[in-house]
Amino acid sequence: MPVLRAADVERALRNRRAARMDVDLPARFQAGDPVVTRTMNPVGHTRLPRYARGRHGVVDRDHGVFIFPDAAAAGLGKEPQRLYSIRFSARELWGTEASPREFVYIDLFDDYLEPA
Repeated sequence: MPVLRAADVERALRNRRAARMDVDLPARFQAGDPVVTRTMNPVGHTRLPRYARGRHGVVDRDHGVFIFPDAAAAGLGKEPQRLYSIRFSARELWGTEASPREFVYIDLFDDYLEPA
């Protein structure tokens, strides 16, 4: 694997296409669909934050198909998956002390989501 030089970091960060995959993978969810995140505690890498596990949210948008980082980090290949932006109320994540007018958007892969 080539080394990323400091001079190339900015360009690499702007290149979202490096992880995007041109694969015909049907969407499980549409904007507006209610979802619940899986409760999981994997030994290895995951992009599902602990504070969002087992929480209810709503699909805001479908970003398309990307390399699934959990599989890639484990050496299992690219394993294409859809990536969705999920809207959570602050109260769903942090309880009744949070403002009812605040929301958090988290980009989550298909494997992290179930229909609510």
